[in-house]
Amino acid sequence: MGRYTGPKVKKSKRVRAPISDTTKHLKADLDRGPGVHGFSRRRKLTIYGERLREKQKLAFFYHVSHKQMKRYMSEAKRSRANTGDKLNELLERRLDNVVRRAGLARTIWQARQVVVHGHMTVNGKKVDRPSFQVKPGDSIGVRAKSNKSVTAMSESVDAGNIIPPWMQVEGLKIKVERLPQPEEIFRPFETNMLAVVEFLK
Repeated sequence: MGRYTGPKVKKSKRVRAPISDTTKHLKADLDRGPGVHGFSRRRKLTIYGERLREKQKLAFFYHVSHKQMKRYMSEAKRSRANTGDKLNELLERRLDNVVRRAGLARTIWQARQVVVHGHMTVNGKKVDRPSFQVKPGDSIGVRAKSNKSVTAMSESVDAGNIIPPWMQVEGLKIKVERLPQPEEIFRPFETNMLAVVEFLK
């Protein structure tokens, strides 16, 4: 099956949580459900359903597939750190997410497009893989010929966008100072990481 390209708010309604911190998602009627008629009936989720929903919220927020989530989970389990914390860290260190967090793009979908189109560089080299993992000390910038288009996109970002403390941003330049800590990761919904880990293991 190909990547979903339909209305993004429909995904928020499906998991009953805003998968983007934009106004459209934050103000959507998430209790009603997707479609014209919304949820046909109220029913209690099974344990499997609850874990699936938690995984979907995380996957939708970072715009990654189930296969990618499984790969990140495998890497997190190999780490000596807490599995849930390591999974969070790996998702946060994706290049498209870093571009979104730095305020150079309004949404994760726009950030992915910026990266795929070859507008970004890491340590002076062009990188067009959204899944590229940044590390402490990396310098992320915009290619000279892309300055105008990326600047235009960054101007559409809400003035209240909060840049996480693990990165430093000056204009169109991003410096990764250190690895993100669990308490520094903001999402517009609560995430039960234990349920996500249980679903993916």
